[in-house]
Amino acid sequence: MAKFKLLFFFILLFAGCINLSAQIDTIQDKPYVVMLSMDGFRWDYPEKANTPNLDSIEKIGVRADACIPCFPTKTFPNHYSIATGLYPDNHGIIFNQFFASDLSKKYTVSNRVSVRDSSFYFGEPIWVTAEKQGVKSASYFWVGSEAAHKNIFPTYNYAYDGSVSFEKRVEDVINLLKLPEKERPQLIMWYIQEPDGIGHNAGPNGQETLNMITYLDSLVGIFNKKINELPFHKNINVIITSDHGMGEINKEKTLYLDKIIDTSWIQYIDGANPVYSIEAKDEFYDTLYKKLTHTDQIKAWKKEDVPERLHFGKNQRVKDFIVVADSSWSLLISSDKSAYSGGAHGYDNRNKDMHAIFYAYGPAFKRNHKHKAINNIDIYPLICKILEIKPAKVDGKIEKTSHMVK
Repeated sequence: MAKFKLLFFFILLFAGCINLSAQIDTIQDKPYVVMLSMDGFRWDYPEKANTPNLDSIEKIGVRADACIPCFPTKTFPNHYSIATGLYPDNHGIIFNQFFASDLSKKYTVSNRVSVRDSSFYFGEPIWVTAEKQGVKSASYFWVGSEAAHKNIFPTYNYAYDGSVSFEKRVEDVINLLKLPEKERPQLIMWYIQEPDGIGHNAGPNGQETLNMITYLDSLVGIFNKKINELPFHKNINVIITSDHGMGEINKEKTLYLDKIIDTSWIQYIDGANPVYSIEAKDEFYDTLYKKLTHTDQIKAWKKEDVPERLHFGKNQRVKDFIVVADSSWSLLISSDKSAYSGGAHGYDNRNKDMHAIFYAYGPAFKRNHKHKAINNIDIYPLICKILEIKPAKVDGKIEKTSHMVK
């Protein structure tokens, strides 16, 4: 009997060891994705400034020629396109500020009520896709995450506060990764609002902008070092990208809408330099269109005639006409506003100055791999593939990024 009990004990012990080993293997195999967006980080800034840390990622991971934003090349539409894999026409955030005729209310990035109003947002953000399938997520200032989607928020959600230092953001993201395994998010999306701000003021070639690029690169270095100190760092995939680039503008190249048209012909106008969506008063529709289409240095289309490649104009929130200045030109609404030099974005997305960076490294990615340009809507299906979750129906294509993963 004693021998039988001893044998039974060893059988249980052996089974327990196998079970524990299986649990450890599961933990060790669990994939993570941490994605950073640095606002307005143009695709070629690493060639303009000293960026040793991004350069090192290029050697151990992937660098795409560019990450091409959606039109209009503005911040909120493109961050939400990255999150949903949808064009702005399909996810509803068509500009940084706009009047939604379907809701009879206005969306403005600076208005916390509208930013948190789920009725403005369509599509399924990647954090919702993850949470629905049992994968914990975290959003640190990502566009759209302050609004509930299907009554779902990221497990860890930070309301935007631009005063939080970038160093603190690095520390907080690392602390999320230091949580116990059962509490730890497998998807983390975080945001830094530079070099967009400095790029607008100093322009994409200004020394202040280049200094900011080098500083941000140093933060990437600190972040990478802290990632590599984590015991499960070999499970972590890091993506570094941006929403758009930045184009040089000169105050000598400035147009004013109120000198092109009579603004009393306008019912609504959405957007900001250099791109607008304009709704005409019915009686001035033809007159307004004729004036806009006969003005040099701008392109104007009826919403139904926007080139197919821009994937814009079918959403009912888009007004009668889309107007965008030619590259390097500014288009301001009122001549009361002073012309300015510096940087701008919002132009046609085939303008290469609007293109952003894309770097990635980790167990899912090839090493020392140069990849052709991708569209930012292709990031959503890429993350789903890495996290082994089923994607929602999106505009992005996994085939566009499949060659960068192992």
